[in-house]
Amino acid sequence: MICARCHHFAAAPGATLCHRCLGDSPEPAPAFGSTPGLWLRSPVGLGWAAAVLLGAVVAADLFAVWADVLQYDATGALADGETGAAAFRRADRADELLGVAAGAQAVSLVACVIVYLCWFQRVRANAQVFDPLGHRKSPGWAIGGWFVPVVNLWYPRRITLDIWDASSPWGTTRSHTLVNTWWALWLASLFADRAGATGYGDEAESAAQVHDGALRLILSDSLDIAAAVLAILLVLRLTRMQHEKAMAGTAPAAS
Repeated sequence: MICARCHHFAAAPGATLCHRCLGDSPEPAPAFGSTPGLWLRSPVGLGWAAAVLLGAVVAADLFAVWADVLQYDATGALADGETGAAAFRRADRADELLGVAAGAQAVSLVACVIVYLCWFQRVRANAQVFDPLGHRKSPGWAIGGWFVPVVNLWYPRRITLDIWDASSPWGTTRSHTLVNTWWALWLASLFADRAGATGYGDEAESAAQVHDGALRLILSDSLDIAAAVLAILLVLRLTRMQHEKAMAGTAPAAS
């Protein structure tokens, strides 16, 4: 099992602490893998922080969906020929709420991305310790793969699958359904967001165009909510898998 104090090295036989924490040895060997310079580090704190911030993204998106619906109703009435001060006040109010929602989405997303990438890098390093030879992409792609155009459409999924397999219990491989479903929804939300932005930009001048753009935004934000919910499940599941595997100790000897 892993040391109960430092969470970096294997516990000494018959003890809960590693040789270094017991004071027996200043330079013990890293637990599990043989990759120089890498050792297990607990992903639990970062995992929970990433999950909480993903929840904040969901909350901001839910607020945005509400604002989108108000905009859809208000511009629909204008497109149908409704006039009067009340109709225009409704449209102005919807515009204001959309601006607030966009700000909340931006703040929550930036905070979430920073913490999520810190968590992702940590579980990638842990996976390298569990299985040094089970990764098709170098560690640098754990961050770069999200930002390099074109390859960011599949590299993060590939890296996540490798982490998932390396973090599965010894001798088993858990289903990839959660990873694949999350990634499909993530891509769908990206493309829907671009379509919504295109249909709701400066080109949307008439009430009917804004009305159609609001419908696209409802779809985009709804897909983002679904992707974020699955991302929460993924973060919590993978974090638990790594914690349980670390606590289980080294791989059982082949019989």
